[in-house]
Amino acid sequence: MSGYGKEKDMKIIIVGLGRTGCSLIEALSGENYDITVIEKRKDLVDEMTDRYSVNGVVGSGASKETLLKAGADSADALIALTPTDEINLLSCMQAKAVGTRRTAARLFLPDFVAERDQLKKEHNIDYIIKPKYDIAEEITRNIGLPGTVRMEGYFDNVMQMVTISVTEDSPLAGKKLMNLRNDIGVDVLVSTVIRDDKLYVPDGTFEIHVGDRVGVVAKRDDMYETLRRLGILRSKAKKVLIVGSNIIAGYLIDMLLAEKKSITVLEENIEKCRDLMDKYPSVNVLCAEGDVTEVLGDENVEKTDVVVALTDSDETNLVTSMYAWSRNVPSIITKVEAPAHVKLLHKVNMDITLSPSEFSVVKLVRFVRNYEVGDAKNDIGKYYMVADNKAEVLEFVVNSDFTKAGTEFMSKEFRLKKDVIIAAIIREGDLIIPGGHSSINVGDKVVVVSSKKNHIKKLDEIFVS
Repeated sequence: MSGYGKEKDMKIIIVGLGRTGCSLIEALSGENYDITVIEKRKDLVDEMTDRYSVNGVVGSGASKETLLKAGADSADALIALTPTDEINLLSCMQAKAVGTRRTAARLFLPDFVAERDQLKKEHNIDYIIKPKYDIAEEITRNIGLPGTVRMEGYFDNVMQMVTISVTEDSPLAGKKLMNLRNDIGVDVLVSTVIRDDKLYVPDGTFEIHVGDRVGVVAKRDDMYETLRRLGILRSKAKKVLIVGSNIIAGYLIDMLLAEKKSITVLEENIEKCRDLMDKYPSVNVLCAEGDVTEVLGDENVEKTDVVVALTDSDETNLVTSMYAWSRNVPSIITKVEAPAHVKLLHKVNMDITLSPSEFSVVKLVRFVRNYEVGDAKNDIGKYYMVADNKAEVLEFVVNSDFTKAGTEFMSKEFRLKKDVIIAAIIREGDLIIPGGHSSINVGDKVVVVSSKKNHIKKLDEIFVS
């Protein structure tokens, strides 16, 4: 299967044109993919086929007849993204039965998520995403952080990435990157900068300005000290207020209770309140209808350490977060889908915005990229989109066929493509922030940051050819 992006189009079927399906098509558009969409609603199929260079079939992805019309008998991959878990599982089963090589399914329901390994084995599904559970994990990771900082991800439990919005009083403002490590006394690397909605993958001469959104890489054990020296402190976050009760909230409550947090849930649906009270007797459940800001005011939201806005309405979450921000709540986390709403929150330095569909797209792009290289070595381990989805962070395991093994970074033979940086080398469990005399050895894990436009699939592709 090696060389899909060059030798021929990779044929992908996407079942379901909700927000995630449409976002995935957008993420894959412009690349060398032959995409067919399946959706029951003809108007959505027409809209997608008019907007993008994709084929469309109207029908159910669980139908063998519909799948064959979409070319499932010769497809490389099928990705099932309908709102119904059972349909997604059945679509994958049927696709495999008619000849599709790889399948991926999205699951929402906690019972199915808990059984995902068994479902993969029983139904021959190659990949399962669980966005609601993943969002809850991400919220837990960011609990207590101020709005100017967002934790982006972990690599091998030794490397951590954060995004920092540079304010006027930040020690980063006016700093040239070549002086950063010495000035703050911690081994860090700036991997990306967003300025005026433009991506920069900076070198040592780059100077950070107020208003920049800066991606910083450091050892996980050093990240707290890095933030402290930059004047950024994480609150102890004992009291957490969750607005909205849904599947994500259920996962989050379980995780926060395990960390001994004091939890209050604000929910307007009386039946959901009763269910919460029965399931979580130690959680303070508030049943309240009407203006959310009035309820938050009555409950003295300013005495809360963290507010998490989790309702199914972007507008309600936006109002909740803006009100909490106006009351100086130290840490605010917002579930939001519309990109315009994300940008609005970023303007007031509330960067901890999380989108289930965005999480799903990131994981599915990784699934597609890894299948593209097939049996080739140096395939993608971990994968993140950062810098407003303009940049990609990819982890590669270095195998024996890597062409630049042992070559120093300062060497003329070690020429990286534009907008590519090697952020870290993980060697035998230790993190190396590389310099000019660094080199990559077989067996290392290498973390690469690249502009999305480069479409890196293999480690050797980071170099100028």
